[in-house]
Amino acid sequence: MVDWVSISALATAGGTLVLAAATFASVRSANRASRTAERALLAGLRPVLVPSRLQDPEQKILWADRHWTKLPGGMAGVELADDTIYLSLPLRNVGAGLAVIQGWWASPVWLDSSRAHAEPHEFRRQSRDLYVPPGDFGFWQGAFRDRGEAGFDAVEKAIVTRERFTVDLLYTDHEGGQRTISRFAMIPRDGAEGWVTSVTRHWNLDRPDPRNVD
Repeated sequence: MVDWVSISALATAGGTLVLAAATFASVRSANRASRTAERALLAGLRPVLVPSRLQDPEQKILWADRHWTKLPGGMAGVELADDTIYLSLPLRNVGAGLAVIQGWWASPVWLDSSRAHAEPHEFRRQSRDLYVPPGDFGFWQGAFRDRGEAGFDAVEKAIVTRERFTVDLLYTDHEGGQRTISRFAMIPRDGAEGWVTSVTRHWNLDRPDPRNVD
């Protein structure tokens, strides 16, 4: 005798299993699509800062104490005046989003790309907002104004003896996300006055490091 009750229960269970599998596949597909859309959106907001080109126009920078700096394209601003160290960089944003510079950190020695960056809370905050539009150029500025503060004497010595040193910049997109640290080398020109700069590495703090591949 055919047990129609058992057959009906098995058919129901099989249908439920098929529906569950289809739902699971649909959810996974929707999640993948959502992640893809999110990454595409973030890519449209992501800034990436590098030194400006040598042919970019000279920029004039005004400091809070009314000191002026003339910053040619591709050249770093490194100045000692009245017990103050003025540091500045001409920048170009090669990313797709607006860059908002949040802070900076300086090392009196040159750090290559293998050396880790400082933690975000160790960065000095900018006294005013600095923006670099996508596909355009702008600048960064920072200063040591107190001989008693950490780092002043060591950075001053590097400048006087014309040794390479390092400046790391911490910046975000215009919403405060996609925190990035870019490392810039401050390099004295051989046989000439002035300093040049180059970027050596970028760290994205809010995503896995693609260099850490198992």
